Amino acid sequence: MNMEDSRELLQAQAFIWNRSLNVLDSMSLRCAIQLGIPDAIQNYGKPIPLSQLIAILPIHQTKTPFIERLMRILVHSGFFGLEEEGYVLTGASKLLLKDHPLTHAPFVLGVLDPIMIKPSQCLGAWLQNDDPTPFHTAYGTAFYEKMAHDTELTHLFNHFMANDSLLIANVLTNKCYAEVFEGVGKLVDVGGGTGSVTKAIAA
Repeated sequence: MNMEDSRELLQAQAFIWNRSLNVLDSMSLRCAIQLGIPDAIQNYGKPIPLSQLIAILPIHQTKTPFIERLMRILVHSGFFGLEEEGYVLTGASKLLLKDHPLTHAPFVLGVLDPIMIKPSQCLGAWLQNDDPTPFHTAYGTAFYEKMAHDTELTHLFNHFMANDSLLIANVLTNKCYAEVFEGVGKLVDVGGGTGSVTKAIAA
């Protein structure tokens, strides 16, 4: 095997590893929200050293060595910044603060919940059977049929969809986009699980 072939082989392996392990970025983000890391950094009021972050977070003492590894992934992903004094928020992590009016923390927790992830793990099986959707393969029923009998799923779905809608509605109703609605006599909120968009536009 010559040098060029070796280089291509290593690049191919790196590409496969990168795509296969991308899920760790998403799950690390979910973990950060569950632990309250964005709010901990915000409440500290200045760049927070690792030792202070560990002291604040609700983690078991045996798990403290792993927080640095978690933060390394999150910094690499762009969710936090690392300055000489410590960790800081980025534009993305500011949108994950609990008190942010357009917080996306519920959206992230919703789309990354095991209930929502399971259908994607059934794609291979779904393509080999006659189920209409991967959700059928995962749960034996349609999504909205399961929602009708699963209050946890209903709350989860409505919560993160309304959360996402708030940001979109906020942008659309900004005066900079007023021309979008010029000449519109009737506006229909299709879907409208909780009416978040309708309320935002009506306001």
